[in-house]
Amino acid sequence: MPYKKFDVSKINLLPLLDRESDLEVETTTKPLDAEVPAFESEELDALTDAIVEAKKKGAPVIMLMGGHVLRRGNANYIIDLMRRGVIDHLGMNGSVSIHDYEFSKIGRTSESVAKYISEGQFGLWKETGEINDIVNAAMDTEMGYGEAVGKHVWENNYPHRETSLLANAYRYGVPATVHVGIGQDIIHEHPNVNGAALGECSYRDFLILTESISKLENGVFLNYGTAVMGPEVYLKALAMARNVAHQEGKVIQHFTTAVLDLTNIGRSTDKEAAKMTQAYYFRPYKTVLVRTVSDGGKSYYVRGDHAETFPNLYHQVLQKMEK
Repeated sequence: MPYKKFDVSKINLLPLLDRESDLEVETTTKPLDAEVPAFESEELDALTDAIVEAKKKGAPVIMLMGGHVLRRGNANYIIDLMRRGVIDHLGMNGSVSIHDYEFSKIGRTSESVAKYISEGQFGLWKETGEINDIVNAAMDTEMGYGEAVGKHVWENNYPHRETSLLANAYRYGVPATVHVGIGQDIIHEHPNVNGAALGECSYRDFLILTESISKLENGVFLNYGTAVMGPEVYLKALAMARNVAHQEGKVIQHFTTAVLDLTNIGRSTDKEAAKMTQAYYFRPYKTVLVRTVSDGGKSYYVRGDHAETFPNLYHQVLQKMEK
C-alpha cells in the first residue's frame, strides 16, 4: 500500500538560542581538581583495580554511555582518561552526541519536554539539525557518525570544543562511536535528516565498536548509564567478535564488565534475576553482568549517581596507576 507519509517540509524550526536551555556547560563540566563527593564501594574499588590491570596488560577499556553521564558533569573526566590512554573506545547513544554538540556550539543544552511538546516545538531547533548535515556529508567518506561530528567541531574551532567528548576523541585519536535508533533523537524530526546516511554512518560505528570488542580479552567493558543501547549493541558486537575468534582458535572470555547505574538490582550478580521480577528486565544485568562473562570473566555492579561514581572512578584509577 502507498501509505501516506508525514510531510517534513512543513516543520517550523526556530533558532537554538531562542530555546530555554536547562543546562549550562560551566555548571556541568567539573574541573579535574574539583572536590570529589564521598562514595565508598567495594565494587568500584575492584573495578578500578581491573582497569589498572588491563592497562598494564595492554588490553582495552571500552565504555558505552548514556546521556545522563554527560549531563551530570563528567565530560572533563572522560576527556582526560581518553587523553591519558585509559579509555580506548568511547561509545554513546544519539542523545549524548546531541548534548555534546549543543554544548560545544552554544555552551548550553537540554530543554523542558513538558513545555516544548505542548507548543509543538520540542527538538525543533535549527542549529541542532546541523548534525544531520555533517552526517549526510560523511556518507561519501569512510567516517562514522562519531568521528565526523568530532572532526567538524574540532576543526571548525567551536567555542566550547575543549569540553566536547566527540571533538576530543577525534583530537586524541580515540574511536568515538554513536549508536542510534531512528526516531529516537530530536534531530530525526528535522527536514534535513537522511535516513540512509544516518544508518550508514551509525552502522560504520557499530563495526568500529565490534573491532574494538574483538580485542577485549583481558580488558574492561563499562556500561555506564545506558539501559538499552549499551547492552544490546555490546551483545551483538561480542557475538560477531567471538564468531571470528573461534574460527581462529582464539578466545574472548577473560575480561571484566561493569554496569554503573541507579537501578536497585540487589547484591548478587553471579546469576540472572528470576523471571517476572523487575531486575530480570533490566538488560544490563543479565547481558553485561551475567551472560557474557559466564565462561571466564568477572563483573561488577556499581549503584550510584553518575555525579559521584565517575569522579571517584577517575581519581581512583589515576591514584592506582601512579603506584
